Formats: sequence, structure tokens, C-alpha cells
Amino acid sequence: MPSSQVPLRGRTVKQQDARTGLLLLTPTLVIVLAVVLVPLAWSVLIAFQRVRLIDVGRMGLFDRFTLDNFARVFASDVLWESLRTTVFYTAGSTFVAVSLGLIAALALRRPFPGRGFVRAAMLIPYVAPVVAVTFVWKVLLNPEFGIVNSWGKQLFGWDDPIAFLSQARGEITLFGLDVPVPTALLTVIAFEGWRYFPFAFLFLLARLSALPGDLEEAATVDGATPTQRFRHIVLPQLMPVIAVLVVLRTIWTFNEFDDIFLLTGGAAGTEVVSVRVYELLTVQRNVGAAAAQSVLLAAVLVVLLGAYLWLLRRREGAKP
Repeated sequence: MPSSQVPLRGRTVKQQDARTGLLLLTPTLVIVLAVVLVPLAWSVLIAFQRVRLIDVGRMGLFDRFTLDNFARVFASDVLWESLRTTVFYTAGSTFVAVSLGLIAALALRRPFPGRGFVRAAMLIPYVAPVVAVTFVWKVLLNPEFGIVNSWGKQLFGWDDPIAFLSQARGEITLFGLDVPVPTALLTVIAFEGWRYFPFAFLFLLARLSALPGDLEEAATVDGATPTQRFRHIVLPQLMPVIAVLVVLRTIWTFNEFDDIFLLTGGAAGTEVVSVRVYELLTVQRNVGAAAAQSVLLAAVLVVLLGAYLWLLRRREGAKP
């Protein structure tokens, strides 16, 4: 008789292991059910009901359903504007974070004195409390006493201080032309990229550490320049990791709320979808419309998550 079929107090060893595994998973399943699935299901139900914030306490679970909330959300110009802002913010932040992480990983790839300390310092933006770092940025970028504007006047000859976090549109002169730029939105993109580039840095540095050095040494012997070695040897081996990082950062940034809310409050052209949901709930007190827009946001995130899982499946299938 196989060992997995040996009776143990009326059960086989396999059945006993399955029972033990289920018991160990039960607390996690209960927490996920209570904290994630039940609120999510309730949000979907509310999205199909006309509910104000004052009515939440006395509403029924299955009151009259309607599509008015979704009609209002889809007919709102503010939604599409906030969605465009979210896409631009997500794409820009992801690009900056991954690019900075790649540059930092390449810079710290080779051993040098103090490399361990520099590596640890790279993690400060990621591990520091978001309230603290947003406060520091607001002080540095303040148009009245911020050090950035002070240096700008001294080094670059700025005539007037720039309100980085409260100016929706600014202009820069390129080749004699005044080009409009979304000042506040670019500022929060820079903050997001700076805050989360250590995440990309850790992944890329780990991959760089695992690369075989034989190929680069052979390319060096053959006369390849550093740029050619990076383009044809290093970068192709980093692309699977970069692709996963882009998908992950896109999912997380698309759902970002606290960074923008603490920096600008969604003002000056920085109102992303998550901030719009917050305003519908707290300012307009329209729970149904806020839930409908949340469901729309969740649908977009499900699509992005599907892309991430598909990418992982491709990576697993490509492994020898």
C-alpha cells in the first residue's frame, strides 16, 4: 500500500495533509472574505442604486436597481478628463521610475568602496513615510521660500518663482516658441518616479547580478563599445524584468491616491480617477456615483492584471 494511502485515525495521510492545509488557510480566507470580497460585492451593489451618503445607514441591500449612476459617470466630461490625466500620469510615472531604477542599477553594478551604503540610501524614497516626503517636497518647491526657486533664480536666471504644485499650465521657450507645459502634473509625475524608482532598482540590480560575464568579456575583446554591449547583450536580458516592472507599476500607479492628494489635492490639472472618486464620496456625498466610478476603475485594473498574468505565463513558457 502506498504511504499516501496509509490509514491514519480513519483518514489517509493525503486526506490528513489536505485537512491540515485547509485549517492553516482558513484564517487568511476569512480575512480576505471580510476585508476584500464583501466590501467589493457591496460596492458593486451600491453602484446600481441611487444612494446618498446620508442614506447608507438605512438602505436595504437589494433596493431598486438602476443604471443612472453609470449614465451619469459616462456622461460626465470630468470623468474623461480625469481618465486622460490618469493615463498620462501613469505612463509618465512608470517611465520615470523604471528609467531611474535602470540607471541606478547600472551605476551600482560594479563594486566600489561604500557601495553597500549607497545601495541602502537608494531605498530611502521608497521606505520613508509618504506624509513626510510629500511635506519635504512641498517645502522645497514652495514659490515663496522654497530652495528650488531660490536656486532657479541664482543659477538659471528665473524672473519669477514657479508654483510647481499649484500652477496648472506654464510655458517654456524652445527655439523661440512658447510651449505650454502642465507644470503641476509633471511635478507629481517626477515625485512618483522618484519615490518608486527603488522598487525597479532592486529588481534590475538583482537581474544584473545574475548575468553571466562571459558574453560581455567576449564582446569587449571583439571591440564592442560600452553602448553596444549594453544594447545588444545587457538590455535584451533585462527586458523580461523591465516588462514585468512596467505592468506592475502601471497597475499600482493607475490606482494611486495618497501621493497626489497630499501634494496637490487633485487641483491644478492633477485630478486622477481615484481623487475623483474621493470627491464624489466626500464632497458631493453621492455614494452611488462614487461606487460606479470605482467599479469602472476596478474593471480597468482587472484588464491590467490580466495583461500581467499573461506576461508571466509567457515568461514561464519561454524558460527552457
